[in-house]
Amino acid sequence: MTAGTDLPPGLARVLRQRPMPAPGEICEMCGESLDRAHPHVADLTGRGILCCCRACGMLFTSPVAGRGRYRTIPDRWLADPGFVLSEAAWDRFQIPVRLAFFFRNSVQDRVVALYPGPGGATESELPLDAWDDLLADSALGQALSPDVEALIIDRGERGESASCHLVPIDACYELVGRLRLGWSGFDGGPQARAEIASFLAMVSDRSRPLAGSAG
Repeated sequence: MTAGTDLPPGLARVLRQRPMPAPGEICEMCGESLDRAHPHVADLTGRGILCCCRACGMLFTSPVAGRGRYRTIPDRWLADPGFVLSEAAWDRFQIPVRLAFFFRNSVQDRVVALYPGPGGATESELPLDAWDDLLADSALGQALSPDVEALIIDRGERGESASCHLVPIDACYELVGRLRLGWSGFDGGPQARAEIASFLAMVSDRSRPLAGSAG
């Protein structure tokens, strides 16, 4: 990554003056070496996710930082125990798999729905008026931060109750990448189902109830 006019002047100056970093996992903002657990920054224009050190991550916690192009992805995991989504309601999204995630793209000023598949994240090209009717006014939908958080919904098997969690958006893309590696057949096959089960168990374990939610 090279320094550009969208970066704060001080950070751009550091990037220009730094020597080429040694190979390895480094901050894509300043070139510092990274710990295994490190923050991520969303590039709103390029729709990419950048690894960064904690110092650089702190620079982009405000929506106006970096001229609005970059946002630090928060480490927030929420659940609404009272959330209910019927099979008929889920069918309105016309998403062909059991799991999808929804986030608000502030650049395009719309909600984007993505679901995993053999080619990675597939964007739903169908009208999302169901979002307005079913999710926009939900407790988690109201709490959702644009660009950096997503609602991930697992419809489960037929007859099961749907689950909905608010998670960091990088967690969704990490899941998509893992599923892509082991996807087989139409529904992903046994390896993909095992990955989804493991991911959802982790989400459930990390999530705390949204303040004021029922349940």
